[in-house]
Amino acid sequence: MKDFPKLEKKLNVFFKNKDLLVQAFCHRSYLNENPDFKLFHNERLEFLGDAVLELVITQHLFKKYPEQTEGRLTNWRASLVNSKILASVAQELNFEDFLLLSRGEQKELGKARYYILGNTFEAFIGALFLDQGLEPCESFIQKHVLVRLEKIIQEGSFRDSKSCFQELAQEKVRITPIYKVLKEWGPDHDKHFSVGVFLEDKMIIDGQGSSKQEAEEAAARKALEIKDWNI
Repeated sequence: MKDFPKLEKKLNVFFKNKDLLVQAFCHRSYLNENPDFKLFHNERLEFLGDAVLELVITQHLFKKYPEQTEGRLTNWRASLVNSKILASVAQELNFEDFLLLSRGEQKELGKARYYILGNTFEAFIGALFLDQGLEPCESFIQKHVLVRLEKIIQEGSFRDSKSCFQELAQEKVRITPIYKVLKEWGPDHDKHFSVGVFLEDKMIIDGQGSSKQEAEEAAARKALEIKDWNI
């Protein structure tokens, strides 16, 4: 078993329920090879952590930038919760050393590992919320995620296709785009997704990728071209 007390000491975050911390790092593949492992995989925690992240970041942006439009705040939030940023934070915190993966998944590096790290960060936030409530989550997210916002704004790196399509859709037709998974296929270690982007009930176009985020970005890029909306 990994040395999770070492991680707690590094983060200066100490869990009352140690099982929640361990579960946050448990990938589904690990259970396939360790069916007697007493804990569940981290996907439910990831679901919860995603919501906590969005709430904390949304509240921070709403309070700090009262002059900014909904579209711009949405773009900034999207840039902070995307998988690349979260995976990067997880790497800096050495989360990779504590992942519980199958032997096959341990060999998968590059993009696949990056998405696992981003998802694990969300699961960690979900576990922290269950263990200690919202306030410690706010402090942790402020210290490790929101601190990146100033650089993102300065570099304009928040203007990815998905963010731009959302901002322009809100500006031009007063509709917030939504994304729906149309199809997914492939084994856990090599999943592919087809995602449609919709304005109300009308699907504009679909995009494909090796993650939901990648497919959403591809769909948004195509939608900008179809609508002839200049970034």
